[in-house]
Amino acid sequence: MIERRIALPYADTNETMKLIADLVSIPSPSGNTNDVITFVENFLSELQVETKRNRKGGLIATIPGKDTNHHRMLTAHVDTLGAMVKEIKGNGRLRIDLIGGFKYNSIEGEYCQIETSGGKKITGTILMHQTSVHVYKDAGKLERNQENMEIRIDEKVHNAEEIRALGIEVGDFVSFDPRVEITPSGFIKSRHLDDKASVGILLQLIKQLKSENISLPYTTHFLISNNEEIGYGGNSNITPETVEYLAVDMGAMGDGQSTDEYTVSICVKDASGPYHYDLRKKLVRLAEENKIPYKLDIYPFYGSDASAAIRAGHDIVHGLVGPGIDSSHAFERTHQSSIEATAKLLYHYVQSQLVQ
Repeated sequence: MIERRIALPYADTNETMKLIADLVSIPSPSGNTNDVITFVENFLSELQVETKRNRKGGLIATIPGKDTNHHRMLTAHVDTLGAMVKEIKGNGRLRIDLIGGFKYNSIEGEYCQIETSGGKKITGTILMHQTSVHVYKDAGKLERNQENMEIRIDEKVHNAEEIRALGIEVGDFVSFDPRVEITPSGFIKSRHLDDKASVGILLQLIKQLKSENISLPYTTHFLISNNEEIGYGGNSNITPETVEYLAVDMGAMGDGQSTDEYTVSICVKDASGPYHYDLRKKLVRLAEENKIPYKLDIYPFYGSDASAAIRAGHDIVHGLVGPGIDSSHAFERTHQSSIEATAKLLYHYVQSQLVQ
């Protein structure tokens, strides 16, 4: 257990990390997110926050502000990487097709769950077909791809007919075991911290705003989007009054990146181009004024719900911030320090004045 707690007025990071652990434990690959959206909906209902679902299946929460003519929107996405059953093979195994931008090698050996259209859930393991080194001498050299990888189902099956008798069919969703763990040193490691870490931070922020009866300067919408991993989660349902649109998503770590696991990352540019310069400067000023550790960074192979909104033609001021996540789209990890820094920046941001 993590012993340290944040002093008020900020949200309790321990509580946020437990909430994140709950979120990552709910399977929600893009296209099959109803269960996790319902979880978020119930969380906000208990806070008596107004919510509505859009036709895509995402959730929008709204907190009225003093100024109802100018709005801001914050978004984080609850959909994750996953897969679908592509083919039912004659050897009693399944070929899969990926959902989201990741590589097959990142899921080799992973436990998974197949959800049938009838709601039945069947476990399995994602493996190379040529896994056994006692049989395949080139097992370590072969390419990890759709042709070579398959799901070994945890049921007694020998052929396609026996698989179909379980209710499994082409198009069934496959989710990956998150293997979530919170360490005594303050790390949370799990699949799907992209972007459920940010969802947990936003939910805790909303809870804080309601419990402390904080009056916001502008009507503020919180969009929990559910199609970000496939490129269009946050490009609709933006009110005409919305001036600022802030995506809260992971900061990507790696060679040449400044992002780390201990600060909030403020993105200045991704594959879509630069983010709004004045909003970026305001976020930096808020961080410095409130002694919040931050990093500025560029993500060359990245696109957010904010950039999707810009591409959709919305006339908004757009930005991107989030906790730093190691090993994105694989075995992810971040530290409570990064979650805390992100929460602090958002706390001050939602109470700030709009960019002029």
